[in-house]
Amino acid sequence: MYSKIAAFLLPLFAVANPVPAGNGAVPEPGQITIVDSAYSGNGCPQGSVSTSTSPDKTVITYGFDQFQTYIGPGISPKDNSRACQLHLNLKYPGGFQYAVVAATYHGWARLDKGVTGDFLTTYFFSQDAGKTSTTRMNATGGADLLNGQVYTKQDTVETTAVVWSPCGTTGILNVNNRISLRSTIPSAYGELSNDDATVAFTQQVHVAWQACTPKGGSGSSPGDTIGIGGNPGVGLEFE
Repeated sequence: MYSKIAAFLLPLFAVANPVPAGNGAVPEPGQITIVDSAYSGNGCPQGSVSTSTSPDKTVITYGFDQFQTYIGPGISPKDNSRACQLHLNLKYPGGFQYAVVAATYHGWARLDKGVTGDFLTTYFFSQDAGKTSTTRMNATGGADLLNGQVYTKQDTVETTAVVWSPCGTTGILNVNNRISLRSTIPSAYGELSNDDATVAFTQQVHVAWQACTPKGGSGSSPGDTIGIGGNPGVGLEFE
């Protein structure tokens, strides 16, 4: 039996023609690619996470062994909440571009009546930490969740990058995940876990180019910015 709550954000596409650099050369359109990633938090101690990256380096999947929360009599309050931060080092090609980050999470929820589970995710770039996008999943105990259910949480978040240089730049995308349990009935038990996460990046649209002089590292020019924009879409499905 399925119950479903879904609201999806349509990606914003920019319609414009690239403006050639001074020498008339326009770089080939590229993709945002994942250079490497790291993780931290009490929900994902070092050595407890497996990762797999697609051949084109646009999709990364994490497997979690210890991202689990519990609540109930005899259970320590510190086990009611767990957090895991994913840090993705991304390579952006030059130009002004839109992209969509699509993240899918799978896990398990077994909640007695009176127990509520929360799954909160915040997305932001280190270069533009003031711009964040947050999604929230809520699960109420009782009914179908008395015996446990597998869930899927789907996020769609728009990002923008202003990289006025065909040399491109890099950006660190932070994905902060927190799962927690709360209860209005002291005798009730609950369990909420996050078993895996997949983060994918769509092709972006280049709007303009400017010439640059490559220098150390990425060769990006001053004034490059990368940020989150728009409102997130989130979908929740229990199986």
